[in-house]
Amino acid sequence: MEYTSFEVEIENKIATVRINRSDKANSLNFAGWRELNRIFTDLSSESKARVVVIKGNGKHFCAGMDLASLMEIAQSYEGSCEARKREKFSEHLQELQDAITSIEKCTKPVIAAVHGACVGAGVDLISACDMIYATDEAYFCIKEIDMGLVADMGTLQRLPKKIPVGIVNELAYTGRKMSGSEAMNVGLCNKSLESQDALYKHADEVAEQIASKSPVVIRGTKKVLAYAQEHNVKDGLEYVKVWNAGMIHSNDLMEAMQASMTKRKPVFED
Repeated sequence: MEYTSFEVEIENKIATVRINRSDKANSLNFAGWRELNRIFTDLSSESKARVVVIKGNGKHFCAGMDLASLMEIAQSYEGSCEARKREKFSEHLQELQDAITSIEKCTKPVIAAVHGACVGAGVDLISACDMIYATDEAYFCIKEIDMGLVADMGTLQRLPKKIPVGIVNELAYTGRKMSGSEAMNVGLCNKSLESQDALYKHADEVAEQIASKSPVVIRGTKKVLAYAQEHNVKDGLEYVKVWNAGMIHSNDLMEAMQASMTKRKPVFED
């Protein structure tokens, strides 16, 4: 897998996606967001990967949307009538939203390992992940308020499901920076680590644990959790009942039971 804005590798069932625009603080241009969509669409069906870890090369995780790219998009509307300008804007925004949603829709659990800045669209990105780990000194910022914009790629929709609404409101209205340690205290981060090395070590260890589990069960668990986010308990129980009724007779179930009885590690097919 070769890309201009990312590095992607799969090893020991773990896919590592590194944002690779360190000279731009890992801000992403429009081409980069298209690559992001393609990466997670591909990884979703890639049998060699059971879990995904997102990291950022250089000093920062992701500084959001490349402003030069935004200007290019705006200039592309020149000469169009007002209706066509708005139509093009809507199409461009849909592509950006789809790139973030591809993370959420990925059949594999996605872990974000955040160091340095996670700003603007970077927060959109991590809000679509299943788990977030950060360094103590990392910071999260809904920067759009200072750019004359309403955050429009998922932060305002997904973040209130992860942390208290009042905290989201404060961050969205003020644009202040939230440190990694504070993010852990309010529940945005699963854990805050003292250094980047410690961060990557911990995130990789969690990924290794997940990768050792049944891929069928991993996918099913993610689907059931996602369904529960949008439905009441009664509907969620009905959904998981139907899911398990259809999927419980798997080779993975027998392998897990035999491994447990013989006190060995299970080996699951991809």
